[in-house]
Amino acid sequence: MSTFTAELVGTMLLILFGGGVVAGVSLHKSKGQGGGWVVITFAWGFAVAMAAYAVGGISGAHLNPALTIALATIGNFAWADVPLFIVAQLLGAFLGAVLVYFVYLPHWKGTKDKGAKLGVFSTTPAVKHIPSNMIAEMVGTFALVLGILALGTNEITAGLNPFLVGILIVVIGMALGGPTGYAINPARDLGPRIAHAILPIPGKGDSAWWYAWVPVVAPIIGGVYGAVFFSFIWNGADATLFWIFSVVVAAIFVAAQMTVSTVEE
Repeated sequence: MSTFTAELVGTMLLILFGGGVVAGVSLHKSKGQGGGWVVITFAWGFAVAMAAYAVGGISGAHLNPALTIALATIGNFAWADVPLFIVAQLLGAFLGAVLVYFVYLPHWKGTKDKGAKLGVFSTTPAVKHIPSNMIAEMVGTFALVLGILALGTNEITAGLNPFLVGILIVVIGMALGGPTGYAINPARDLGPRIAHAILPIPGKGDSAWWYAWVPVVAPIIGGVYGAVFFSFIWNGADATLFWIFSVVVAAIFVAAQMTVSTVEE
């Protein structure tokens, strides 16, 4: 298997399981309907772990453009391979979402909530406030990338890393996922959102393209900051990128604080 195929298949499995649990919890007459947030966060964590176990030995199981770009930024991955990985991840996420659509094919028509249908595929904020939404996605992805790199500094029993990353995803979902649904992965959000726009889902409504850029841009910023933070704090690397991204992140925090009073209750 090529690394391209590995990233495609791994990301497809990630979305099949992750999007699948949201469908199971949200769609009309699903036997899992009403399972709740805890079910979703645990299943997403296990989805990441299973996908990583499937292809980690071939491609490293990035399964996330934010992680791929972050690793390239600190020299842990070749920039020349970044476009190939991102294309594979987007295609895999799209195909995974299409599979979820067909698995739950009879359930779409009976589900009246357009937001629930979109939620199977992509994220939207619980409270619309773009600077704060950016912060939630940035901090979540910062924690993801920093956690993955920090785990790598430990002597861990062979084969246990993907499971620990899965636990990390569960913690991020429970602690930081409430504001936006924790995309923390541009491919995880954009690929399925395209699928939502294309597929003939009955009564689906729009695909919330007004928001689609946030779970793409914010995870990349947060992921890169997590990597340069690790590289600088743990390894004493060149501080230039650390300070540049610190200023960018601080500016977004300031913008959120200055505009939060405009949020409607």
